[in-house]
Amino acid sequence: MNQIPMTLRGAEKLREELNELKTVKRPCIIASIAEAREYGDLKENAEYHAAREEQGFCEGRIQEIEAKLSNAQVIDVTSMPNTGRVIFGATVTVLNTETYEESTYHIVGDDEADFKQNLISVNSPMARGLVGKDANDLTVIKTPAGDVEYEILKVEYL
Repeated sequence: MNQIPMTLRGAEKLREELNELKTVKRPCIIASIAEAREYGDLKENAEYHAAREEQGFCEGRIQEIEAKLSNAQVIDVTSMPNTGRVIFGATVTVLNTETYEESTYHIVGDDEADFKQNLISVNSPMARGLVGKDANDLTVIKTPAGDVEYEILKVEYL
């Protein structure tokens, strides 16, 4: 199996979700199924079928999270010396050389990515253009609107 890169925070969030699913949601669904069975004929029992469908989604998500965690390569950049090089888990401040707009991105695993919170996937074009570069380097990122040149202002291992 391929290793899935994940930050320490991302792995913790997945463990919390897994714990929530196993200890809170799963027992609630089981109780809903038991209650729906008491209503009688299961063929025409919408509550029963809805609860069983919810159980299927919950169990599927539990299996998905367990698989990701078992194949996770958890990387804690805070324990690494900051060399000024952009790596997985780094927080990078860049400057668009055309618009002089400054942006800060945190490079994370695919499951953790949320562009609205400036968490970009390591597999995104932006992250691929930044990884391996050093502070003060220029890099060209291919975007749907065309090539955009960025200057790397700051690299932090937070």
